[in-house]
Amino acid sequence: MKNKYTVLSLFDGMSCGQVALGEAGIKVKKYYASEIDKSAITITQKNHPNTIQLGSVVDLKKKQLRKLFKGKRVVLMGGSPCQGFSLAGKMLGASTSCGIDVTSLKQYLKLKKEGFAFDGQSYLFWEYVRIMRIVKPEFFFLENVRVTKKWLPMFNKAMGVSEVMINSALMTPQNRERYYWTNIPFELPHDEHLYIDDFLQIKGVRVGQPQAHPRNYLELGLPRKERMEFRTDRKSNTLLPSPLKNQIETPDGLRVLTVSECERLQTLPLNYTNGVSKTQRYKMIGSGWTVKVISHIFKGLK
Repeated sequence: MKNKYTVLSLFDGMSCGQVALGEAGIKVKKYYASEIDKSAITITQKNHPNTIQLGSVVDLKKKQLRKLFKGKRVVLMGGSPCQGFSLAGKMLGASTSCGIDVTSLKQYLKLKKEGFAFDGQSYLFWEYVRIMRIVKPEFFFLENVRVTKKWLPMFNKAMGVSEVMINSALMTPQNRERYYWTNIPFELPHDEHLYIDDFLQIKGVRVGQPQAHPRNYLELGLPRKERMEFRTDRKSNTLLPSPLKNQIETPDGLRVLTVSECERLQTLPLNYTNGVSKTQRYKMIGSGWTVKVISHIFKGLK
């Protein structure tokens, strides 16, 4: 068992990281998950019943963490909430409810101790950094959206490494640009030239053909954010947590991408998310990781 890793996954969601480890052929001794979403936990335990759930990251204490992970070959992973750092979000960064910018772990811990409330969930990035400093993992991995230039130096300094940007479109028909911070050695993936029409459940129809190609948003009179866009490069845009925002136009009219199609675009196993409501399935898939990209990175753990 000495060659196996002990894994701590923060913001584990439906455990895409656990799927990626398996596909990468990485042996895991124990897998600890920190998650609070009940539907996500249901899916994790259905697919990975040996997962040890630890609850919220904010409740993980130093004494508990050292007891569980001291002396172990630990892989720490996570994708902290990102709305405050994203161009698509509020762009307020990690801040208190009264508007104080939180730009260092020391400052965060002081404000937390003094009882300050925090705006949104982006402040949880500092919980990842706090836990990383306590656990001192052999390998660490953090995923986030393309954060704005204002916040990028803060991320790089806190993580001790510079970001690597990978677009999931290299390994799936979905345009999904994400930043990764890790000390796992890996090379950037090659373009596999996968296209959306190969992933859709439309028999005998290719999206690249004129009769099946979606028209412009403005021609349809729909807001851009309400439609799944298929680009001229035959890729989709990023999947969203709401099913109504993942619509496509076919020769028979508009329809929502099926759950199975969304699972395929995120390179999840078929029916991986089965077991909760369809709304929750779409939500988890849209918020999850592109498994094939993460698996590519995790192969560096061998």
